[in-house]
Amino acid sequence: MSYTVAIVGRPNVGKSTFFNRMLEVRKAIVDDISGVTRDRQYGIADWNGKTFNVIDTGGFVPDSADIFETEIRKQVRIAIDEADAVIFMTDVTVGITDLDDAMADVLRRSTKPVLLAVNKVDNNDRLMDASEFYSLGFQNVFFISSISGSGTGELLDAIAINITEEQPDDAAENEIPKFAIIGQPNVGKSSLLNALIGQERTIVSEIAGTTRDTIHTHYKLFQKEFVLIDTAGIRKKNKEKDDLEFYSIIRAIRAMDEADVCLIVLDAEKGITAQDVSIFSLATRKGKGVVILVNKWDLVEKETNTSRDYEKLVKEKIAPFTDVPVVFISVKDKTRIFKAMEEGLQVFENKKRKVPTSKLNDVMLKAVAAYHAPVIRGHTLKIKFATQLPTHVPSFAFFCNFPDDVKQPYRNYLENQLRSNFDFKGVPIRIFFRKK
Repeated sequence: MSYTVAIVGRPNVGKSTFFNRMLEVRKAIVDDISGVTRDRQYGIADWNGKTFNVIDTGGFVPDSADIFETEIRKQVRIAIDEADAVIFMTDVTVGITDLDDAMADVLRRSTKPVLLAVNKVDNNDRLMDASEFYSLGFQNVFFISSISGSGTGELLDAIAINITEEQPDDAAENEIPKFAIIGQPNVGKSSLLNALIGQERTIVSEIAGTTRDTIHTHYKLFQKEFVLIDTAGIRKKNKEKDDLEFYSIIRAIRAMDEADVCLIVLDAEKGITAQDVSIFSLATRKGKGVVILVNKWDLVEKETNTSRDYEKLVKEKIAPFTDVPVVFISVKDKTRIFKAMEEGLQVFENKKRKVPTSKLNDVMLKAVAAYHAPVIRGHTLKIKFATQLPTHVPSFAFFCNFPDDVKQPYRNYLENQLRSNFDFKGVPIRIFFRKK
C-alpha cells in the first residue's frame, strides 16, 4: 500500500531543499527568491527499508489575489487531503509569521498527522530560538537543517515508523493481478479499458484529461481474471492548469503503487517522449512489471520493418532496462488488445518467479567463472554463493569478498545472465552484494 507525505509551508522556508535531500537528488529548483516552486514535484524516498511518495508543494500564501498563489493555495489543500502525513516546514531565522499561523490553522483542521519541521537550526543560538515554535500547538516538532542534514534522520524515522510493512509474498500468491493503465493524456487509456470489457465504462473524448480519477474494473472473461485500473494522464508539470489535474496525478501515482503491472500506453504518431520515459522510470523504480503498448498503430504508414525499427527506437530511449514487451495495438480496431493482456499476465507471472537456489548457483557461478570481475586493489573478486531474496520485486544476493567495490558494468553483466537464463521479461531485477 502506498504512503504519501506532503511538504507544506509558506514560501522560502526550505521545502524544496528538504525535498531534494529526501530524494538524494537535486530535482526541485532552489533559490533565495520566494515562490520559485510553482509546479508540484513528485518523488520516491527510501528510509530504513521503507519507501514512500513525497510531494513538494509551492509556498502557501492565504488571501492573495495573485493567480499563481491562488492555484498553489488550492493545490496545497489537495495535497493535505490526499497525503497520509504532512511535514509543516517553518524557518527559525524569521520566526513565526502570519503565514505560518494561517498554515497551522489549516493543518489543525485536518485529521492527518502533522510533523512540524523547524528548518535552518544549525547552531546553538538558533536551537534556543526554535523553542518558540512549540506555541503552534503541534505534538511532533523537529529541529532540522535541510542543507546540512542535521535532525532530518529523526524526522524521517518518525515518518517510517507509521508505514506498515508490506504483506509477505506468500500472502499475495493468490491475489488477482492488478494492471494500471498509465501514460500521458489522450493516448487512449480509457478507450482501451472500454474495448476490453465491451462497454462504455469510462467517458472518452478528444479533450485530454477527461479521466480525473482512477477507475477499477474487474475483468473475468476467456478464462482470464485481473483488475484493470484506468488512471488520469500524467503530463509535464508545466502544463498543469488546475487543481483537478493535480488531484488526478496524485491518484495516478497511487494507482501505480497499487498495481502489479503497469501498462504504459504510447501514442504511435508522437513516439516515445521524455515524459513517457519518466513514467517508465517511475514504474521501474517502484518495482512494477511493465508492458509498453504502442496505440494508434493503425494510423502509422508501414513498411517491411516498421514495427521492428519502432521497437528498437523505444528500447534505446528506455535503456538500460530494455527487457520489456512492446505490443503494437489499435484500440479503435481492437487489434492485439488481448495480446497486450496476455503479455501483462505473463509479466505478472515473471514477477512472482522463484528460482531454486541450487539451479541459481549452478547457472550463475558458471557465468562468474566465464567472465571474471575486474581486479579490486590487487585482489580478485570472488563470488561464492547466490540466493534469491523473499521480496515482491525479484532480488538476488551475491555473497563475495568485496561487496562494496563491485562496479556497475559487472552488475549489468550478472543481470543480463539472470535474464538470459531465467524469464524475467518486463520485470525490474535488483542485485545486492553481501560479505560472505
